[in-house]
Amino acid sequence: MPSYSRISGTGSALPGHKVSNDELAADLATRGIDTSDAWIVSRTGIRFRHFADPGTTSVDLGEQAARRALDAAGLQAQDIGLIIVATSTPDMIFPSNAALIQGRLGVAGAAAFDVQAVCAGFVYALAVADQFVRSGMAQHALVIGAEVFSHILDFNDRTTCVLFGDGAGAVVLSASDTPGMLAAALHADGRQADILCTPGRVSGGEIAGSPFLKMDGQAVFKQAVHVLEDVAREALAKAQRTPEDVDWMVPHQANIRIMTHTAKKLGIPVEKVVVTVDQHGNTSAASIPLALDSAVRSGQIRRGDTLLFEAVGGGLTWGAAVVDY
Repeated sequence: MPSYSRISGTGSALPGHKVSNDELAADLATRGIDTSDAWIVSRTGIRFRHFADPGTTSVDLGEQAARRALDAAGLQAQDIGLIIVATSTPDMIFPSNAALIQGRLGVAGAAAFDVQAVCAGFVYALAVADQFVRSGMAQHALVIGAEVFSHILDFNDRTTCVLFGDGAGAVVLSASDTPGMLAAALHADGRQADILCTPGRVSGGEIAGSPFLKMDGQAVFKQAVHVLEDVAREALAKAQRTPEDVDWMVPHQANIRIMTHTAKKLGIPVEKVVVTVDQHGNTSAASIPLALDSAVRSGQIRRGDTLLFEAVGGGLTWGAAVVDY
């Protein structure tokens, strides 16, 4: 029986409305908020992001990405034994996005559930799916990151509304005789929940607390640059690899300064960092699979390459994974 898991297909989806910094700045100006393309690029590296219209949900985007990953893997939906969706912007309180996507795909029977680890969600979900496949509980697993963060942004808060975008990415993880998913390391520190959160809930038919994303940017930056190097080294050590073995670092696309800082600390040339933050903004749990699919389809990432995924998100959560693609 195969005892490893490998990525057999990738897919992604973006909403049709691509918003430039200039377009966003003009809209914010009508609210009395001053920003500019130069200000956003200098601090984040973001030039564009995609915003879903009010009728487009994370399930819509996740389904599109899932179908493209299945096509790339040469599989049918009925071949999938597990669906995990990483999201912080689900369509419903319940059931899960994974169950809703399973219904959209027209199949039943496979386990389906969501993972909530915010921007680190895809790495968490990938690590969980790997265990299912390695144990023989699933021959093929569909792992999806899908977000519509524009639906929870406060467009009167310049510090957050310029950062995030919407999208979805997916991979199929399949049983293999050859190692693919080599190692993962996952961590959390719930004592820091308040530095990045959306502190709202439904109670008595009303929203209790705030439905908008809130972030202490300086605190998040400080933690990110500290934990990302450590967790990347931990995952590499588990995989018995070194930074020199990494062909491509595929980081969570939050901020170009965090991404390049982490690469330099690890000794990975910035030329080996997959960058899509300039085109997509921060798409939270969708950002790594979106970047991966973009790099695979462009020919940047090729079969046999060693990849390093790493991410930090609200919770505080962080994680890394080392993968032979």
